[in-house]
Amino acid sequence: DGEPPRYAPEWLELREGADAAARAHGLLDPLRVRLADLPGRPGGAVIHDVGCGTGSMGRWLAPRLDGAQHWVLHDRDPYLLHFAAVASPRSAADGSRVTVETRRGDIARLTPDALRGASLVTASALLDVLTREELDTLAAACSDAGCPALLTLSVAGRVDLTPSHPLDEEIAEAFNAHQRRSGLLGPDAVGAAAEAFSERGATVQVQPSPWRLGPGERALTAPWLRGWVGAAVEQRPDLAEAAESCLSERLEACEAGELRVVVHHSDLLALCRPAGGAS
Repeated sequence: DGEPPRYAPEWLELREGADAAARAHGLLDPLRVRLADLPGRPGGAVIHDVGCGTGSMGRWLAPRLDGAQHWVLHDRDPYLLHFAAVASPRSAADGSRVTVETRRGDIARLTPDALRGASLVTASALLDVLTREELDTLAAACSDAGCPALLTLSVAGRVDLTPSHPLDEEIAEAFNAHQRRSGLLGPDAVGAAAEAFSERGATVQVQPSPWRLGPGERALTAPWLRGWVGAAVEQRPDLAEAAESCLSERLEACEAGELRVVVHHSDLLALCRPAGGAS
């Protein structure tokens, strides 16, 4: 089938700080309550991180949860799995041990059996690159296994740039259309996920998790801008000339520390009914 698409570890490292600052802390308390209600397990909580990349979710979440944890890192890319395993956290918030294993695989093959005994499923920047069928597979697997899901940093389809530019709206619309190409959910992902989990009896909470990029985040803002405009032009080649001029202006403003960007995301917590039908 050929090699899977690869996300550059450099890009994932570059965005990790902005991701950590953006994630919705308000979802952690209900998650902690659910995890505390789980029966005790010999190795502690078992957490499956789907599409783990270089493991940024584990580095963010594991030190915010008490108790021993065993993280199962899933990704199609063995290169990224190596990074994730090497850089994984070793202790929880209370000093308990954190252990890790890796599994190479595709989300389309995620089954309730793969999640048997799971305490939690996590993912970061994943929902928007799924199809509805893949999302339904994920929701069904979590629901059948009776484990909650914390799914963070899904694009919401809105970007605010200051100062504004007359082309912003067209670029944003073209970018969103590009995100929806080939049946991907793109900015519709969080709504679709809330529906998919709710239909299976889960209690769903959604909170905003925007990137807020100012002069101190120029190293991230510049490549994000290039990617945002590039995807829009790929979707609408007629925008190329005007978009290139806009991009040049924006990059100059970014370098001068005069550009601020808010990239809107959403985090979703789905508290699935525990296996066995308990409330």
